[in-house]
Amino acid sequence: MSEASPIFILWVYLSASPLLWLTLTIGAFLTARRVAEASGNHPLVNPILLSIAALVGLLHITRTPYAVYFSGAQFVHFTLGPATVALGVPLYRNRRLVVETVLPIAGALLVGACVAVISAVGLATLFGLPGPVIAALAPKSVTAGIAMGIAEQIGADPALTAVFVIFTGIVGAIAVTPLMNGLRIRDYAARGFAAGLASHGIGTARAFQVHDLAGTFAGLAMALNGLATALLVPFLIERLHP
Repeated sequence: MSEASPIFILWVYLSASPLLWLTLTIGAFLTARRVAEASGNHPLVNPILLSIAALVGLLHITRTPYAVYFSGAQFVHFTLGPATVALGVPLYRNRRLVVETVLPIAGALLVGACVAVISAVGLATLFGLPGPVIAALAPKSVTAGIAMGIAEQIGADPALTAVFVIFTGIVGAIAVTPLMNGLRIRDYAARGFAAGLASHGIGTARAFQVHDLAGTFAGLAMALNGLATALLVPFLIERLHP
């Protein structure tokens, strides 16, 4: 039996360390962001999508279980809470504009939250998808932590919901700029609110790349839609897909 190569031995040693996967996660995102900036922040060159592709490819090649990877990546996961709270800073700076537009915000939130759930459940039902998949799709437009909680409440698979949430966020982040340009919507507050409502944190990150005001309203929409969807989904899912 041949001896293992020094590189393989080193990899086995390092892969057991949470620090390795934390470093690789941060490194993958920073590299992806550089690539995105080099492209002029083109919508198709999304740093989150590039990071996910790189890390999934690495985990597949090295046959590393997700639990081992998450032992390091959980430190990044922990920072999501403080990062979300930090969105309140730009919101506070633009509080006057928020107060002035409270009625349009309320109307857009009600319509957007309902459409996000009804369209997903309706189309999934039309295409004959199984009930558990339909239930997992319902909260796809809110941030993962809230969406997974909603999934548990309605008896759906939280892990499947998380996949739909990430997919929705990436698609929304890629499509929002060309879609808004095509619709000739120039108001950054409206653009950002739509991005945050439809594609949660990933859409919010994209909105901040475009304009600070867009990012501010995207963060507001993400927070409000999380609350609205948590109230709406159990009510709507029971009536749309009993």
